[in-house]
Amino acid sequence: MTRWLTRDDLGAAGRTAEGLLLVSPDVSSVFPMSQDDRTAAAGLTAAALRAAGVSERDRVAVALSEPAGALWTAAAADVAQAAADVGPRGRMRLHHALSALRATTLVATPTGAMDFLARLHLEFLLDPLDLGIRNIVLTGEIASKRTLGHLAGEFAARVTEVYSSPFGGTALAWRAAEEDPLIPLADGMLGLAALAKDTEPDAGPDVGPDAGPAELVVTPRGHSTLGDAVLRTGQVAGAGDGIPAPAHTVGEHVLVRGVWLALPRVEKALSKIDGVAGWDLRISRQGTLDAAVLTVTFNRESLVGNPMWRSRIQQAIQALTPISITVEIAQEVAELPRPATVTDLRGHHLGRDRALIS
Repeated sequence: MTRWLTRDDLGAAGRTAEGLLLVSPDVSSVFPMSQDDRTAAAGLTAAALRAAGVSERDRVAVALSEPAGALWTAAAADVAQAAADVGPRGRMRLHHALSALRATTLVATPTGAMDFLARLHLEFLLDPLDLGIRNIVLTGEIASKRTLGHLAGEFAARVTEVYSSPFGGTALAWRAAEEDPLIPLADGMLGLAALAKDTEPDAGPDVGPDAGPAELVVTPRGHSTLGDAVLRTGQVAGAGDGIPAPAHTVGEHVLVRGVWLALPRVEKALSKIDGVAGWDLRISRQGTLDAAVLTVTFNRESLVGNPMWRSRIQQAIQALTPISITVEIAQEVAELPRPATVTDLRGHHLGRDRALIS
């Protein structure tokens, strides 16, 4: 019988998982990898790099967070002349790393690459062409429109978008243009499924080019422990031919700056703080990077201006995630509890309950 698993299911199984464990920053997802699994993951990721035009002449800088960074760097070392894991560092340090390594290929998130470009122009007054970047590989986020074309023009580089597994970073599919569907790197690894029904991927009237939103699912055939499972990614594609790239997210995790934030953990942490009546998480992308603001509503007027309570909330959030989240306090109070809400001004997150989304 097929097992349908979510990010939370993988996290709960982490207590007994064995082998190399690919762990998300907040440990909400734990993805086990045997030696054979690691070999297969590196092979798929290397194939994605080759599809992006990377060859033995290239020097690759991987600016991704863990656990994806190490995997991509190891795969790049098998394809290119050299590969380095520079991490999602500050943009000035990234510029120094690219220059020092004489990198010709940059692997980064879409917003990371766009922010780097913006800072080259506005802060450093540098010409992107001087870096000599020939290939840019984008992965890990939902890119804003025209990102691929903009980067290609500014860097005079070939820009490729790769869809990577949100559980460990393994490359699963790629595309060369924003209007193109994803091209899977292996058969049977990636599919579409109805949001609220555990039906076989790509099967039934609820999934297809004429249907509504469908969730991307990973079917890791041959995986040592998850080969019989269908993994719900929490990422949603709209109507389109083939497998469209994700345009939305759904469920109890929201994607911010390439990192998944577990909403139930935020809820649990704030429920332990006396006086919290409700909260709203507002996510936007007004410039090049995602910004997250948590607005907390208290049930007593005396807490609104209390710096100790504000500090308690900030510390509670910092303990949950590496994502930078600004904490604001609502000036009005609510005597009765309010439901927690997520306001995604990017238009990405469709909601926490799959059953309520058609």
